[in-house]
Amino acid sequence: MSETIEQLAEGFWRITGEVRIGGVVDIGTQCSLVRLASGNFVFLDSYTLPATVRQQVDPLTEGGEKIEAILNLHPFHTLHCEWMHSAYPDAALYGTARHIAKFPDLPWQDTRCEEVALHESYNEDFAFSVPRGVPLVCDDESVHFSSVLALHRASGTLHVDDTLVYLEKGFPLSMLPMTGRLDFHPTLAKALQQRADAADDFRQWAIDLGIDWAGTKRIAAAHNAVLELDEEAFPLLIGEALGRVKPVLDKHRAEFG
Repeated sequence: MSETIEQLAEGFWRITGEVRIGGVVDIGTQCSLVRLASGNFVFLDSYTLPATVRQQVDPLTEGGEKIEAILNLHPFHTLHCEWMHSAYPDAALYGTARHIAKFPDLPWQDTRCEEVALHESYNEDFAFSVPRGVPLVCDDESVHFSSVLALHRASGTLHVDDTLVYLEKGFPLSMLPMTGRLDFHPTLAKALQQRADAADDFRQWAIDLGIDWAGTKRIAAAHNAVLELDEEAFPLLIGEALGRVKPVLDKHRAEFG
């Protein structure tokens, strides 16, 4: 995947990058640049911008002076946090608890990205959601299910990493079932908390998400694709994705019920 910046909607730009498994298969990654109602900008997640992309970002943001914050929303997307801060040191740096623990020397804001206080401070521009029934950070660090989802209100664009997946990849990733359709990340079974009502909590969170964010117009999904939606399609797609994980939720209920 090439490293590019694309304007998805008024005030919303998606930057695509490279992440290679075993140094070979590029599964891709993303961050987003969003213009706020105030005229300032924020980054959603971090990426080391190549010169060609930075040459487009800097004129938009007056050389970075109008970037007020970097919101690192996925606890396991940490490879580029140090570079992003070094490139835009005057931007307030926000992260989840795992970001802060991993890079304690960076000047993190006290408020974490998973906390209601952060969500309220950016409520004019974004709606945020943290999945229920699963921990934000699993003890098994190979499980990267949960993240903080962010919906840009003005453009109807949902930025999400891992929790919801949508792929448009060539072979061999094209063989994965989430290619060409919206799904929950395949690590859901391992992510569910080991308690009887975790499956119900997750299901209700997903239903609420579909209802509350029914007007979503597009999904910028990790690791590589954008899904454009018909009007009011989001609740239907969430319902279909829930149907496909019903056996996972039923098995969890049976085990811990």
